[in-house]
Order: sequence, then structure tokens, then C-alpha cells
Amino acid sequence: MPNDQQPPAIDTSVAHSARVWNYWLGGKDHYAADQVAGDAYREKFPLIEPMARESRDFLVRAVTYLARDAGVRQFLDVGAGLPTANNTHQVVQRIAPESRVVYVDHDRLVLMHVEAMGESTSEGSMDYVLTDMRDTDAVVEGASKTLDFSQPIGLVINDVLGHIVDWDDALSLVRRLVDRLPSGSYLSLSHATADNETHRLAQEEYNNSGAIPYVFREPEVTRAFFDGLELVAPGFVSWPNWRPEPTTGTLTVRAGWGGVARKP
Repeated sequence: MPNDQQPPAIDTSVAHSARVWNYWLGGKDHYAADQVAGDAYREKFPLIEPMARESRDFLVRAVTYLARDAGVRQFLDVGAGLPTANNTHQVVQRIAPESRVVYVDHDRLVLMHVEAMGESTSEGSMDYVLTDMRDTDAVVEGASKTLDFSQPIGLVINDVLGHIVDWDDALSLVRRLVDRLPSGSYLSLSHATADNETHRLAQEEYNNSGAIPYVFREPEVTRAFFDGLELVAPGFVSWPNWRPEPTTGTLTVRAGWGGVARKP
């Protein structure tokens, strides 16, 4: 942790969105209140855990494609959340040890767990920017200490834009970040939706609990994040249908969508 960053006080009696998500993913950075909140959601919508895992699996397959097939060696992971297994730098540095990765999150709680992500390879680097992703100038300024913005970058925004309730704000954020990337860069982006009323009601109750809200958006809407970019095959599709592997789960075939696109 940087010397000028002091750990925040943690109220372990109140559920925290990042820790609940970590709980669903099988991580270790959560407390009893987070388990209670996670269990309550799961009781109403049992698919939430496979949904969390399949969202994460999409991220892993997407950054694998970028490092292995597209030759990207720089990554900007925005809204990274709490670390679990197969974090972006771990995935891409297994393929290309010289890769450089910067994580961005506004939550000091996440900063406390950076060490849990594991060290970077000696050939590459891993850094962290503590800022609100909506402050794109601060994101780019902080990331520029590690990444070369004159060379292609893989921008990763995995299932976090639902936390920006206003659609125009979410769309503007993505476009401002993409505008700062050079030609030949890529955007990997996913967004959750709800495929039934049970899921919507569970999320509504969760949003009303005091946790950071998340809004679902239909893929016909979120496809606009890729306007002006060149979607790689198979395009903007549900998570399980994006370059699936033999172990790819299919329970969330309508609960989340994602894609990877190149900036011309």
C-alpha cells in the first residue's frame, strides 16, 4: 500500500457490495454481515452465484484473448473491485510476463486488499489508481505513470457500469476513456441484465438495503457502448456465448452480455 494511503475504518456490521460480490465468488475478504446479505439475495435468486462466476469467467476469457490473440501488453481495469482468483494481471502475465496492468477503483476498502492480488512478474508491472472511474482525467493521469498511452491499451470495464444509475453518465464515461486510447486499443466490456421478475425483485430489495445500487440494462441499450468500435467475433453476446470453453457455464445465458472491440 502506498505510504500516503491510510487504511479506512471498516464497519463489519454492515454489508458492503464489494465484499458481498467477493463472497459469491468464493473469496475470503468478507464478514458475517456480507454473508447474511449474500445469502438473502441468493435465497430469492439462486442463480446469483453462478452469475457472479460467469461474469468473472467472461473477464478471464476476454483478457486472455487480448493478450494471447490480439497481442495487447497494457491493460487498464476500471472498477476492479476486491481481488479473487485470476485477476487481470495474473491472467495476462501468464501469457505475456512483460504485460503492464493498472487497476482503478474508488473504494479504499479495495486498496487495503491490493496485496491479495499477488505480485506482478519481474518483467511486467501492476499498479493501482484510487479514484472514481467517472473522473476520467484522474484515471488517465494515474494510469499514465505505468502505461504508455501512445501504445495500444486494453480497457477492461467488467460489470460495473450498472452502478452508474444515469445512462447518459455511464455512456459518457466509456466514450471519454475510449477517446483517450490510441488506435489499435481494445475495449472489453460487460453489463448485467435481468431475465426474469424474480431477479429484478431481488436486486430491487438489495438496492433498497443501503448498498450501492446496481441498475440492469437491456443489451439493446448497452450495445451503444461499442459505437464507433470494431467488435471482434462473436460480437456483443451473452457471457456464456463469448468464445466459450469446455468448462464455460451456461446458467446465465440471458443475465449478462459482453463484448470486445478494437478502436480503429
